[in-house]
Amino acid sequence: MRNSLKLLSSPRNLFVFEAAARLGSFTRAAEELGMQQPSVSAAIKQLESSLGVILFERGHRKVSLTHAGMRFFTDVSRALHEIETSAEAVHKMGRKEHVTLNSSSGFSYYWMIPRLHLLREQHPDVDLRLQNSDHEPDIDAENISLAIRLGSGNWPGVHSALIAEEVIFPVASPEVMAAAKNLRSIPNLLNERLIHLEEPVRQRPTWSQWFAHHGIRDRDIVAGLRLNDYALVLQAALSGQGFAFGWQHVVQGLVDRKTLAARTEWAWKTGNGIYLIWSRTKPLSHPATLVRDWIISVSDFPDGP
Repeated sequence: MRNSLKLLSSPRNLFVFEAAARLGSFTRAAEELGMQQPSVSAAIKQLESSLGVILFERGHRKVSLTHAGMRFFTDVSRALHEIETSAEAVHKMGRKEHVTLNSSSGFSYYWMIPRLHLLREQHPDVDLRLQNSDHEPDIDAENISLAIRLGSGNWPGVHSALIAEEVIFPVASPEVMAAAKNLRSIPNLLNERLIHLEEPVRQRPTWSQWFAHHGIRDRDIVAGLRLNDYALVLQAALSGQGFAFGWQHVVQGLVDRKTLAARTEWAWKTGNGIYLIWSRTKPLSHPATLVRDWIISVSDFPDGP
């Protein structure tokens, strides 16, 4: 790097060179850069002296690149473009113009992504970044704009808005549902292959709790497929691996499109809800406010909790 600085004499000369080469004129480069034409000419001469080559052939009204100049321009223009792109990205980060939405993979894949076209139609300039995690992060410490949480709606340090009640019912592929024998009552579901969600950190309802809610207790419910991510659970159900928990707010679109079959009459309303949360201590940026209000408007509870 030190040798490069000696060869270039001044990094500023690269910007002068790029403008002069792109525009084919020292005068036009001076106008673009807000400089005097003699200063542009001096910067180019200094660069040529440092490099030990002639970069421009000087004409009466315009300049053109030499072979060495063309080689140098190709690399310099690409490098400056990458620097400009990176600087713009970092500048946006500093202004917090992007919006981060933290949620489970299941919510991102099956609730958020199918609705993204609606967000783009209303707010095409919003830079939304979906972030999945297997835990409930501290949104202030991790600089997260918005997050989805399952629970009572009462968490310290955050505002919350209810977007759906927690309603759970069994789902399976249409083929598995049709092939299930004697599925006329809930106890018979114990004879079917069950897909279990076992997240490593977050507490989620279990099949044992679901059966207990329906009055079936003291049963050893251990057989079946066990997965640690809800998106994987749904993918397993879609591929015919058995019966899975269907959180209504996540699977309703799949049920409506008949890619999943559901026993909605066996629904369990747990009393909890799915909430959108944001910080009480850090004000939301304008783009984050737009995303927050949009999510609430397309939820099951558009007027909020």
